[in-house]
Amino acid sequence: MASVILGILLILVPLPLSTEAQTSGNLTLGKSLTANDQNSSLLSPSGEFAFGFRKMGQGAHLLAIWFEMIEEKTIVWSANGDNLAPEGSKVQLTANRGLVLTDPRGRELWSSNLTATGLAYAAMLDTGNFILASASHVNLWDSFSRPTDTILPTQQLDLGAKLNARYSEMNYSAGRFLFTLQNDGNLVLYATPTPLVASDSYWDTNTTTGFQLIFNQSGQIYLTGRNGTTLKMITEDPVPTSGYYQRAILEYDGVFRQYIHPKMANSSSGRLIGWSRVSYPVPPNICMSTSQDIGSGACGFNSYCTLGDDLRPRCQCPPGYTLLDSTNEMNGCIQDFAPQNCNGSRRETDQFDLREMPNTNWPQSDYEHSAAQTEDWCREACLADCFCAVAIFGDGICWKKKIPLSNGRKDPGEIGKALIKVRIHNTTSKCTGNDQKKNKNTTLMIIGSVLLSSSVFVNLLLLLITYLLYRSFRSRDSKLLRPVQINQVTGTRTFTYHELQEATYGFKEELGRGAFGTVYKGALGSEDVDFVAVKVLATRTGESEKEFEREVSAIGQTNHKNLVQLLGFCDEGQHRLVVYEFMSNGTLADFLFGSSRPSWYKRVEIACDVARGLSYLHEECTRHIIHCDIKPQNILLDGSLTAKISDLGLAKLLMANQTRTTTGVRGTRGYLAPEWFRNMPISSKVDIYSFGILLVELICCRKNYEPKAEIEAQIVMADWVYNCYYDGSVLQLVEGDEEASSDIKRVKRFVMTALWCVQEDPALRPTMKKITQMLEGAVEVPVPPVSSSFISSI
Repeated sequence: MASVILGILLILVPLPLSTEAQTSGNLTLGKSLTANDQNSSLLSPSGEFAFGFRKMGQGAHLLAIWFEMIEEKTIVWSANGDNLAPEGSKVQLTANRGLVLTDPRGRELWSSNLTATGLAYAAMLDTGNFILASASHVNLWDSFSRPTDTILPTQQLDLGAKLNARYSEMNYSAGRFLFTLQNDGNLVLYATPTPLVASDSYWDTNTTTGFQLIFNQSGQIYLTGRNGTTLKMITEDPVPTSGYYQRAILEYDGVFRQYIHPKMANSSSGRLIGWSRVSYPVPPNICMSTSQDIGSGACGFNSYCTLGDDLRPRCQCPPGYTLLDSTNEMNGCIQDFAPQNCNGSRRETDQFDLREMPNTNWPQSDYEHSAAQTEDWCREACLADCFCAVAIFGDGICWKKKIPLSNGRKDPGEIGKALIKVRIHNTTSKCTGNDQKKNKNTTLMIIGSVLLSSSVFVNLLLLLITYLLYRSFRSRDSKLLRPVQINQVTGTRTFTYHELQEATYGFKEELGRGAFGTVYKGALGSEDVDFVAVKVLATRTGESEKEFEREVSAIGQTNHKNLVQLLGFCDEGQHRLVVYEFMSNGTLADFLFGSSRPSWYKRVEIACDVARGLSYLHEECTRHIIHCDIKPQNILLDGSLTAKISDLGLAKLLMANQTRTTTGVRGTRGYLAPEWFRNMPISSKVDIYSFGILLVELICCRKNYEPKAEIEAQIVMADWVYNCYYDGSVLQLVEGDEEASSDIKRVKRFVMTALWCVQEDPALRPTMKKITQMLEGAVEVPVPPVSSSFISSI
């Protein structure tokens, strides 16, 4: 009887249509929703939940369920995370298979695979459950029974049910973490989606009679037996439920967390406060919990896990290693040097060194150990062993580890010291233009020697041939040598102009333009999903020629998750184009200064992302790079909102033993360091000044210069930030930002770091590496000195 009443209510309750093509009521047989810019959706009776398409970057859509009445539109269920739907796709309700998702060409992308008969309609319920039901309102299929990574109040997991973490924060394809109520009654977390043995688990309830995992309306999550008794409380802390939305999720980092979100706007700010974590995460420290016999552990192979201040795991690469996938730090690392030669006569022991990492270990990766030894003995033993990638020394025991390293963690609880083997001089690069020149000179020397031993006639003939060969080499150099050298240096793909013209549909969709050219959106391949950004330089001479050389040589030699990746270039006739990875979420300027305030914790991540990228440019590249134009417009955001530095075209390249250079003024006013205007030598400290201004903007969520500010003292944000810090009123900077206000200790640390960055004297500004440590809380931030530029504002 209750189901009949519910069905009648779903049909009768009227809701207005919104500007986003939202529909109230039910979806009947033959009806469909279309993936387009309006994000067409079906609302629940209260309007709190929606089912339909969410746009995931340009031209890609996710069929999902989400919270409709909050700013974040948080997704709680998705259908096609592994196969996003292009623009124009539709999901239709069919009699024989239920929901069927097809692309514009009619190819099936996903279906509900309904096997029951008698389907009449689909409905979005106020619980967050999406159902397919018969005319008599019998539930034939529902999303609650097929969860993805999230559960909601009133939802339960039965025996055999599972949650699968997504790939990354904004990538809804399946990741590698699994939360399941096994048929044996044990509730288990696995670091692999296809566990083979129980030892693959990193957390479990150790129960044999478990029957259901229940998430009740009071916010409690607990495991029950068949008789209804509570076997295990998963969240034990009291949870505020009145006036709050709730959800619990197995996040992409492998940790199960519970969150709440207020339903009403905050009265002081007029904004909705974001999701807040309640109770302790499960497990509390995944870095120390994982120790698998098979698999990589909490992070990917060859990386290590640390626990951040927010209790989130962070995956990082050890010295000498770089991320395998720059878009996902949890995918592991690879060596960026050639491994040690195992040839018995050439072991290269003098070509390697050991880098120290205290409190670090990779359990389960060892293949040999020796007791009662000294650290010096351990070092020599690893250097002499070509299979040894890392040695762990502690308590007089030397453990040798081999590639791939697994279960990496850095934690005060680890008493050992890791000794990472790295090549002193990277010899992985292949021959370059110098080798070509050497080969060419060798050829000419051989011809010359032949001349000396030949008859006069033959000598004259060979002399003519030599001259022609020389002209040929010169001609070839002028036409081909530059592109070949660039291609060898960068290892990128060379495109023809015609290929890029087709990829951009005749340079149709403009993404942006600058002083040296225009950027267009393109797609490589026939499926229109591998999007790229193609920058067309205006002309072939003057500054644009320098720009082309700078961008290709600078970006092509960089490899870091927080730098926009160069994919290729075109150098054909008068056409010069550069092809970059496409950044689906646009610029930081659009993200930061838009109509809604981004999450404080996302701004924190962006600040750290930019700092890491700059630290790499300044200190880790073979040729140190000064960007010269750090500003929000040159920071781009990918699909997971990871920040990446773009537009290295204004960079000054320095050799590793250089620290300063002189140049004309470059960059954008408002972010320029004082030395640009004083004819002083320019160093990497100009980027640090610009980063300080950017950090101020991230803290306050406002542009540094606001001439229309109501309060005169707030026109120049950097000055106002210093005044607030000097007066002890840092809280004013984040007034109305509940997340930041509750994290005031970190806000103050960021403010102090920013003030160090914008010191007038370049020598007082810290290095980018030190700034990164300050932001991450790895080192204490000393009290910044009073800069002369601020004295007048105190």
